[in-house]
Amino acid sequence: MDMSLRHAVLGLLAASPASGYDLMKTFDLSLAHVWPATQSQVYGELNKLTAADLIEVASHGPRGRKEYAITKAGMAELHHWLTEVEPVGPQRHDGLLRVFFLGALTPLEARTYLLQQAERSARAHADYRALADAGDWEGETLAVYGRIALEFGLRQTAMVEEWANWAAAEITSDQARRSREAAGATAGEQDPAHEPEQNSEQIKARIQEYGTEVEQPRVRERARKRQR
Repeated sequence: MDMSLRHAVLGLLAASPASGYDLMKTFDLSLAHVWPATQSQVYGELNKLTAADLIEVASHGPRGRKEYAITKAGMAELHHWLTEVEPVGPQRHDGLLRVFFLGALTPLEARTYLLQQAERSARAHADYRALADAGDWEGETLAVYGRIALEFGLRQTAMVEEWANWAAAEITSDQARRSREAAGATAGEQDPAHEPEQNSEQIKARIQEYGTEVEQPRVRERARKRQR
C-alpha cells in the first residue's frame, strides 16, 4: 500500500471536496513534483479510502461523476500521519552513488556527467519557477503551504546546479594539478641541474674507492718493511 499517496489524497480532500478528475488536475499541476501518481493509482486509492470509511461520496454528477469528501475518521488518520508518523527520507540516491565511482571514467566523461546533472537541475528549476509565477498562492490554506513546499524545490534545484558545476570545475582543477606534477617530475628527471649533484656523489664515492685501492698496497708494503 502506498501510504504517502493515501495521505496525499486525504490531504487534498481535507482542503475541499473534489472528484477524481479534480484530484488528478491537482496532482498534475503541483503534487507531481513531490509525489507523482497516475490516474489509475488515484482512482484506485479513492476506492480503498471509501471502503475504509476515511472518505465518502458527497455528491453525484453527470456521466457518473462522484465528488468525494473526507470523513472524521479520515481527518483523524491525516492528523495522526502528520504528527506521529516519522517521515521516510530518501535513503538511496542513484545519481549521487554514481559520483562515488566517476574515477572509473576519463576526466572528460566525469565532467560531462556532472554538467548534465547541472543542466537537468537548471531545467527543473525553470519548471518550478514557471509554476511559482503562474500559480495563485494567496488565500487558500493549501495554496499557502503548497508555495512553501514549492520553495524547497526551487532552492534544492538551485543548490544541485551550483554543486554540479562546482564538482565539474574541481575535476578540471585536479586534472590540471596532476598534469603540472607529472610535468614537473618529468622535467626534474631531464633537468641537467640535477646531474652535477648526482655526478658529484658518484665522484666522491669513486675517489674513496680509488683511495682505498691505492692506500691498501702502501700499508701492506710499510708493514713488510717493519717486519724486516
